Amino acid sequence: MDFTLTNEQQMLLDTSRRFLTKDYAFTAREKIRHSESGFSGTAWLGMSELGLLALATPEADGGMGGSAIDVMLVMSALGEALVLEPYLASAVLATTLIATTANATQREELLTPMMTGELIAVPAHDEVGSRFDWRRIETRAAHTDNGYLLNGKKSLVAHAASAHLLLVTARLRDQSLALFGVPRKSAGVQLTTYRTVDGITTSEVVLHNVLLPIDARLDGGIPIEEALRDMRDRGLAAVCAEAVGILDKLLEATVAHARERKQFGQPIGKFQALQHRMADMVLHIEQARSMSTVAAVRCTNADISERHAALSAAKVVIGQACRFVGQQAVQLHGGMGVSDELIVSHYFKRLMAIEMQFGSTDQHLEAYAAQLTAA
Repeated sequence: MDFTLTNEQQMLLDTSRRFLTKDYAFTAREKIRHSESGFSGTAWLGMSELGLLALATPEADGGMGGSAIDVMLVMSALGEALVLEPYLASAVLATTLIATTANATQREELLTPMMTGELIAVPAHDEVGSRFDWRRIETRAAHTDNGYLLNGKKSLVAHAASAHLLLVTARLRDQSLALFGVPRKSAGVQLTTYRTVDGITTSEVVLHNVLLPIDARLDGGIPIEEALRDMRDRGLAAVCAEAVGILDKLLEATVAHARERKQFGQPIGKFQALQHRMADMVLHIEQARSMSTVAAVRCTNADISERHAALSAAKVVIGQACRFVGQQAVQLHGGMGVSDELIVSHYFKRLMAIEMQFGSTDQHLEAYAAQLTAA
């Protein structure tokens, strides 16, 4: 299979990298990380001006209609810069959900301002206890004369505090799953916000008698469970690509340190044992890069079994690379490898978060084995 990038794809990758190299250096990222919002409105606007926020939006809705490979390239560049903005949550996950579940009027009202950066929407789906089964949803939506009344709790909602709209999943009376666009500032919506280990602003969301109009329900596309499955599959492929971008930078920083750091009168990179470690890091990264491409190619496959087998295999290989490369990089840097002042520690933290996102390495290994057994 030929994985050579087209001229347009190479231009997309180069443009993304140039933008982030100029405006998203580590010192700038640290200021953003310590800010109250946890993300930069200036950087978000810059992504919009480059067309990155419209990349995953279908052409029929005024977007670029980019492929999963295009998203892979952008996510890789965002990983290299350790971007804190809600690109994955809003421009990939929420955009996918809205494009596949909303009616024409809702898509126009939501996707257009999302592409310009005026509206940030994020999925609010996961709940306490649903980590191993994303279908376990206890939030309830009762149909009333005035609309819908929502009650429930959502966990680990990334960027909820900065979002304008929460895409909330809830069970109807007949136990079917429905999706609602809930303005974050709606009466009855309460957020408890904190930072996760990788610096992402995340919230626990409580919905208490949240009254929504009828048209808040997104019901103009494919069934919600099918849309959620597609969203998660695209999201898994996207974080795999992000991981590869981080792994590349982590190796680059480690090799540079090994050339500069001296012990016993010579650079530590001259010691054969450390050279072997860095060679193993390269092998893990190249395997991860190949599997990231496989994930991007297969994440929209019509054969669901084949799709999930490929995605689980990719997540296992990339999860193993995240752990091995991250641990080796920290150890080769010594004590400073875990210091907050060194970007290596932040690369490592984000890789550990990615390993658990959309299912852990162990979960996907079990899933892949189960599919092989079933076959």
